[in-house]
Amino acid sequence: MSTPTTTRNNHRSMPEASERRGLNPQRLAGRTILHAALAACAVLMALPFLWMLLSSFKPVTEIFAHPPALFPLEWTTEGYEKAFTGADFVRGFWNSTYIAVTVTAISLLTSSMAAYAFARIEFRGSKPLFMVFLATMMVPAQLTIIPLYIIMGWFGWIDTHAALIVPAALFNAFGVFLMRQYVKGIPKELEEAAELDGASRFRIFTTMILPLLRTPLTALGIFTFLGQWNNFFGPLIFLNSDANFTLPLLVNQFKGQYGADWTALMAATTLAAGPLLVLFGVAQRRIVDGIALSGSKS
Repeated sequence: MSTPTTTRNNHRSMPEASERRGLNPQRLAGRTILHAALAACAVLMALPFLWMLLSSFKPVTEIFAHPPALFPLEWTTEGYEKAFTGADFVRGFWNSTYIAVTVTAISLLTSSMAAYAFARIEFRGSKPLFMVFLATMMVPAQLTIIPLYIIMGWFGWIDTHAALIVPAALFNAFGVFLMRQYVKGIPKELEEAAELDGASRFRIFTTMILPLLRTPLTALGIFTFLGQWNNFFGPLIFLNSDANFTLPLLVNQFKGQYGADWTALMAATTLAAGPLLVLFGVAQRRIVDGIALSGSKS
């Protein structure tokens, strides 16, 4: 019989607890509605990926069944068997991984060093040079692909991964801009104190500046890795051999072979998108923090 009393006490205690936390009933209701709307949007965003994953385990007849069913009635791994036998996804996975990791590692180093130079080292023409550097972000990649192809041909890098790694790793205008904004936010007094203690500029950069750039470097690394992993245009232009193909090219090639087999296509796209979804799940807080902090910098 203590239930009604307990219930009444709970009803009385909830508003009191909310008021103690600074949440009046109207504000609490507003937050509840907001969270419900955000949850509904999250479900809508995740639904295509969930459909892709579950469809990779369905027979083709179930994918186009009416009324549609989200979960397979008959689970099958035939799509994945065709994906692994129809294309060399293991090699494509390795090519995409080492290209993306190499470009990301070198790009983080070059972007942070260039950003430190633009933010802290005064030299003649630094500001106009930085403006020219930024202006390159406004030029679409399609406009520079022909000169870049000619230059890669001069080096003999056509149909090699060097054509994808070297230009992307050594020139990242967005990365330099992002890192420069963070470096400018670090108090100069820290560097001046280190200089008084006899620290060289290289030591200041490696032991003081780089640790303070951990968050933006993580965000930039994730963005760079995602861009290289999903890069389709560059490999399409520079690569000709199947052995050098990356995952996007292999998926496109696989689509030409199994265009009508949607189970195999969903399995292939799941294999290509799976690592990115795992990466986002692991590093989503870093991604959000990096975007939020970059937006707060002037």
